[in-house]
Amino acid sequence: MSSIAVGSRAFDSITTPSGRAENVLGGSVTHFSLAASYFTQVRIVAVVGEDFTSEHEAVFKKRGIDTRGIEHAKGKTFHWAGHYLENLNEAKTDVTELNVFESFKPQIPVEYRDSKFLFLGNIHPTLQTAVRHELKDVRLTGGDTMNYWIQGFRNDLVETLKLVNILLINDGEVKMLAAETNLPRAAQKVLAMGPQALVIKHGEYGATIFFRDGAFGIGRHPFRAPTLPIDEVKDPTGAGDSFAGGFMGYIASQETLNREVLKRALFYGGVMGSFAVECFGTERLQSLTDGEIEERFQIFRELTHLD
Repeated sequence: MSSIAVGSRAFDSITTPSGRAENVLGGSVTHFSLAASYFTQVRIVAVVGEDFTSEHEAVFKKRGIDTRGIEHAKGKTFHWAGHYLENLNEAKTDVTELNVFESFKPQIPVEYRDSKFLFLGNIHPTLQTAVRHELKDVRLTGGDTMNYWIQGFRNDLVETLKLVNILLINDGEVKMLAAETNLPRAAQKVLAMGPQALVIKHGEYGATIFFRDGAFGIGRHPFRAPTLPIDEVKDPTGAGDSFAGGFMGYIASQETLNREVLKRALFYGGVMGSFAVECFGTERLQSLTDGEIEERFQIFRELTHLD
């Protein structure tokens, strides 16, 4: 079934212990859509500037991603520059230039209105809410947010969370959102705000999914998926959005929605995140094969079996 992702497209300039890359493809819908495209049809809504060329567009068309929802505006594309020299798990921002993204208001093409799965990328909560209200018939909505929105736009975010089925954020953001230092208690407080499931990303330590009582079938216990040790992490920038793409993409490829599907989706999220960090930008996500994805999925499965 078709999935629609709404968020940012950007050019990133990144410095890590492995080197530096200038103006590589980035942004939430960029990594999400490329990762998800290996599982399902993906449609994207974002804005780019005049510096976004047909060559950049070809990266998405090669993967069969529907780009009719991309607005081409006068000016420059959103640009972010940062480094990971002190800690590969934490980005330090050097430059943020919103450019055309500053006035972004998602416009949903008529052709997208039959989409059954929606991912609300890391944008202003009021924009997320407006998109969700516009797409009333989606089967499942996933959402992302960050500390900036949690701290500065909490009331708006709380309204958005009432419309999100699955929230995907990191452990620090969960604690901040819940105003609680204990992670399991924080997870339950966030679930009480509206989501039926909460996926907590732990960076290099994997991810945990918590379920609201009665949501997605029987069971009450959270489930933890590992991450794969990578010989060299070149660029962690798109790992979280690539994880979300693998997670949501796999769910969209399944006929049923239950806890077992969501638990398996955690593994595919980890698979796509592990590929994303192997190269700068989206280079690795552009050139995968189904065989590589399944081979790595089996490795993830083996990591969780005692025998």
